[in-house]
Amino acid sequence: MPMTTSYKTWVKRTGKRKGYLVCGNGPEMEFGAPPDAHGRKGWFTPEDAFVAAVNTCIHMMFLWVTEKLKIDLVAYECEAEGFKKVYLDHTEEFTRVVLRPKITVRNDDGSKVRRALDITRKYSLIAASIKSDLIIEPQIIVEGSGEPA
Repeated sequence: MPMTTSYKTWVKRTGKRKGYLVCGNGPEMEFGAPPDAHGRKGWFTPEDAFVAAVNTCIHMMFLWVTEKLKIDLVAYECEAEGFKKVYLDHTEEFTRVVLRPKITVRNDDGSKVRRALDITRKYSLIAASIKSDLIIEPQIIVEGSGEPA
């Protein structure tokens, strides 16, 4: 039988094009519209949250998968970039999210890491929940060789 879990957030308007977010897991922060939607630079935005949700979920799932596959993970960092398209009727959507993880491992030629990335993509809740294309462009480095795998 499928299991269902819910996640809650709460928002409150605190001014013109800005608000306050409380996450069910504890974090709280101000947020606002991005500059291209008449907001201010420096605010956490819904667009940031969307791209960050993809990036952080992939990150956490990748850590879990590398542990299960017994990959000797030395380092992981990832830049994520979301691409928004604005249509003639002014509706908008993220059409793709590109992740560029830099992954450093020991004792692997990169094949286990690629397998881990495939599994990660399949089992990531956020990746499975978005309609945007998800593109992963990994840079895999084997420690000691200094060369990409």
